Amino acid sequence: MRLLFIADGRSPIAINWIRYFVESEDEVHLISSFPCETDLPLASSSFISVALSGMARSARVTPMHKAPGVAGRIGFHTILRHWFGPFTVLPSARQLRGQVEAIRPDLIHAMRIPFEGMLAAAMDPSIPLIVSVWGNDFTLHASASPWMGNLTRRTIIRADGLHVDCRRDQRLARTWGFPEDRPMMVLPGAGGIKKDVFYPMAEGGISQPEKVSPILDDLPVDAKIVVNPRGFRVYVRNDTFFKAIPLILAEEPEARFLCPAMAGEKQAEAWIQKLHIRHAVRLLPKLSQQEMALVFRHAHVAVSPSEHDGTPNTLLEAMACGSFPIAGDLESIREWIEDGVNGLLVDPDQPESLAKAVLHILAAPELRRQAAAQNASLIREHASYKEVMQEAKSFYLKMVQ
Repeated sequence: MRLLFIADGRSPIAINWIRYFVESEDEVHLISSFPCETDLPLASSSFISVALSGMARSARVTPMHKAPGVAGRIGFHTILRHWFGPFTVLPSARQLRGQVEAIRPDLIHAMRIPFEGMLAAAMDPSIPLIVSVWGNDFTLHASASPWMGNLTRRTIIRADGLHVDCRRDQRLARTWGFPEDRPMMVLPGAGGIKKDVFYPMAEGGISQPEKVSPILDDLPVDAKIVVNPRGFRVYVRNDTFFKAIPLILAEEPEARFLCPAMAGEKQAEAWIQKLHIRHAVRLLPKLSQQEMALVFRHAHVAVSPSEHDGTPNTLLEAMACGSFPIAGDLESIREWIEDGVNGLLVDPDQPESLAKAVLHILAAPELRRQAAAQNASLIREHASYKEVMQEAKSFYLKMVQ
């Protein structure tokens, strides 16, 4: 197949999905909505600016966490995109149209509604279009402004097929106008979990390379490790996470908190300074898949205090590696976690609730063991990368035919 992906080429989720079709020897083209570099051997790669994405190198989206409600925590750049980004779609679509005509793909896959799907919806309707719905496309972005809502609806109505990563978005897609007679696939957004990378710790304990990893170096021998793998996102309540840490340390002074993709974040540094928790928190750079897997294997708990989500890839990775998941109590997360059985669900707005949940699990090794076994089975059955992507390719073939 000759496939055209319209995606954020910086996204590990998008690249993990696209890589499968490159390795399957399909002819793969990428038009990225952000400037990026990739090591994939693509047939072609280009960049189209939309919704101020050309400013990505100088503008960062950083949660502010000052005012109540989601709007008060969204960075200024994100607000600009919600209100002014829709007016850039039509000019950018004109530029995109010329590239699509040159590529003449068998199928277009836009990997997110705002703004990749909105761009793709303006393309030639004779080319089959699949649109991926990411975890907060409906619950956060679609209602952020009247123009975002209008373009979300137009995109959903135009799409010939949808890819959603949870059944909640399957339901919401119908309310936004996706016709009943058009197909949807419900699959993890990044294509699932690679079993040769994300796996639980062996019965014999850690390997020598993991013992000397700088990521885990200098941790106390009996440290109870808690990881927050979400980085800084507008819908993740990192304020709740950091405020919970002193409450946890009061009862578990040897607890240690690993924070991938937070190194250099001024807001994280400010919280650490204010809460006097520097000795217990390690702000890490962005980690590779192998490094993330190592962290998950050693972490007793993986927390995700999110108030908007579909199926986070990090949730599935943590579950695959045996780290006990504690997440925001969301409809989409309940599709994977039964509260109190294979994970815990908390109010992402309440540091006390998060701290109580973490302390409960740190003191319950048998529950952690049982949950790890159940979660490993769930991942094998429903989120194995090879099987998920085979299903995705079959969906593509049906759409093309």
